[in-house]
Amino acid sequence: MKRILYIGLMLAALLATSCADKKGSEVHFRRFEKILFETPADQLQAELKRHQEEYNTELILLYPDEPGYIEMAQSYASDPTMREVYRITDSLYHDLSDIEQDLSHAMERARKLYPSMQLPSRFFTMVTGDFDNYPYRVYSNMSDLGVSIDQYALSSMGKYQYFGIPSHIVRLCSRQYIVADCMNCIASLNCSSLDDKRTGEATLLDHAIAEGKVIYFLEKTLPHTHDTILMRYTKEQMDWMKKNTANVWSWLLQNRMLYNTDLSLFRNLIDDAPKTNAFGDGSAPRTVSYIGWQIVRAYMKKGGATMQQLFEETDSQKILNQSGWRP
Repeated sequence: MKRILYIGLMLAALLATSCADKKGSEVHFRRFEKILFETPADQLQAELKRHQEEYNTELILLYPDEPGYIEMAQSYASDPTMREVYRITDSLYHDLSDIEQDLSHAMERARKLYPSMQLPSRFFTMVTGDFDNYPYRVYSNMSDLGVSIDQYALSSMGKYQYFGIPSHIVRLCSRQYIVADCMNCIASLNCSSLDDKRTGEATLLDHAIAEGKVIYFLEKTLPHTHDTILMRYTKEQMDWMKKNTANVWSWLLQNRMLYNTDLSLFRNLIDDAPKTNAFGDGSAPRTVSYIGWQIVRAYMKKGGATMQQLFEETDSQKILNQSGWRP
């Protein structure tokens, strides 16, 4: 299995790009996994050469002239487990037209809300077998966006879903999360306040506001998507969070957590998990992300900032103070 995942990781960037127009108003996923798994082994090198110029972007590692590379690609595409993963994935995602349409509409809303926002213009999918990399199942470099589409088939893979992936993650591996995950990735790349978060100097409040901005962006660009999808909550988790928001906020204040910068002490408050340990069984995960969302909501309602101004504001304390939010 380690060999399969290694090969999958090496091939993760072997992804096709789309033929979206210059304005990027229409999303079209190019399906590289179909080339890799449906091309006969003895024709794979020629097929990759034929697509080489089309896939000439910084996200792509395509070396069809190197024998070792071709051998690796052939081995990966002929592996029985990966062929079964591809079969199951293709049975679920042979047609992505609904996802393409919904993502197109979401990006159009993003352009209206934030005209200068950097949005991808090329879109692609791949079967990577890299199930350990759940947080990066959607990835982008601003101009290109890729989806490890097999990760969204885990919940339907029977025995193959148990690649060491926790059940609370497997629950998120389905079609309904793809568009929100894509827009989440786009927002995260454009959000200035995430800079401190990436350098490890962020306070818990910084994490809360940064996540709140992203979820607020999802709320506005995916207005017909249920809050449980935006938050990656079950209905029960959402009900718990709404009921206990004031208790969570009080706990954060009493334990002086808001300005803590030790990620090891508050990781469970911001990461996907079955629950928040501090609040016991039945609690919602990512409690701080939800609170950040409510603060940002209040800030935007009270101050009337644009989406661009929100994304460029890096002072989390200012946002909290001006929001006037109290649970």
